[in-house]
Amino acid sequence: MRNTRRTLLTALAATGALVSIAACGSGSASSSSGDSKTYAFWDPYPQFDASSDWGKQVARCGTQAGVKIKRTAYDTTDLGNKALLAAQQGNAPDVMLVDNPVVSTLVEAGILNKTSDLGLDTSSIQKNIIGAGTIDGSAYGIPVGANTLALYYNKKILTAAHVDPASVKDWASLTAALQKVKAAGKKGITFSAINTEEGSFQFLPWFWGAGGDLTKLNSSEGAAALTLWKQWVDAGYAPKDVLNNTQTTSWQEFATGEYAFSENGTWQLGNADKAGFGYGIVNIPAQNGGSAPVPTGGEFVTVPVQKDTGRYDVSKKIVTCLTSSTSLLATDTTLMYVAPTAAVQAQQVAKNAELKPWVAAVAAARGRTSGGLGTKYPTISQPLWTAVQAALSGGKSPQGALDVAQSAAGKG
Repeated sequence: MRNTRRTLLTALAATGALVSIAACGSGSASSSSGDSKTYAFWDPYPQFDASSDWGKQVARCGTQAGVKIKRTAYDTTDLGNKALLAAQQGNAPDVMLVDNPVVSTLVEAGILNKTSDLGLDTSSIQKNIIGAGTIDGSAYGIPVGANTLALYYNKKILTAAHVDPASVKDWASLTAALQKVKAAGKKGITFSAINTEEGSFQFLPWFWGAGGDLTKLNSSEGAAALTLWKQWVDAGYAPKDVLNNTQTTSWQEFATGEYAFSENGTWQLGNADKAGFGYGIVNIPAQNGGSAPVPTGGEFVTVPVQKDTGRYDVSKKIVTCLTSSTSLLATDTTLMYVAPTAAVQAQQVAKNAELKPWVAAVAAARGRTSGGLGTKYPTISQPLWTAVQAALSGGKSPQGALDVAQSAAGKG
């Protein structure tokens, strides 16, 4: 159990979803103590209190199921750790929202029920989105939505540099755009290459966009992606402080109005509208053209294992209520997430056209733990972000850094 917890804590490092929920946790642990009319509900949204749209929605779903919900909000890392402890003590919450990379770790620990065993329907969920919570062919929760990465751009800077954003179709055209921006006296691109999960999260579109495979970190494709980033830093197209940038501080750089591009997520749309300059969004390009696969962030509604299996019927009603089309639209509007179903995505775009490129990005996204990686992902991600740090700082060549990473991942 100790090793599982260590794996969980590694997996719970910051992701795209975490950026929008970075506030400290609040409240005391609540659990299913046997009260048939009170159901414990844990989520990673401490920024939303009982009076928020989210808080009201959770309470409403309890009322519809004929029970009272006792909701407790934690930050993401705290929630995962408490979930393991509660399961050990036999008092896990009835319903729990967890960050998608953590689902496989909780499944390995024997904490979560299969959606099929509960009779929950997941047929309308996009396969790549639910894939992040699918282990050995079985889903262990239902996603409330997804967020991911794309490139924001400053319209004024690109116009002054004579760069048409529609021309950014591959790595070569993006690099050429950065060169023009620098020649025009402006700054190029900002992103996060910090030595946490955020660094891996932001590197993955380039790694996957080159055809990289997470089981072979030191392939020529992986080296090409890391070489691209190093070339940008060396040429001054990206600042050296990407090594310390979180996704939040990277965004703050872009918000100064001095950078042409920022790699960032759906959750920054509200901030983009407040930035005070015109902006646009393009998908992150793959090396040779087309949209690069991007990692999915977001949470899954799960039903932890209970000693009293009679509680599952009500838990199922709560989950069904939260993941209905009406609820998903409200939740994803609040969180600035892309809905996990095509029908709700269409409603979102009809209400907010700015979400259209994000829907396309999510359609091309991959779960970090998908493809059978599961709990192996954290043992791969940490060596990967370490390699990015080593290469960008000049400590090792991109290939050398990834050779070390592959060796470390192989021992994980």
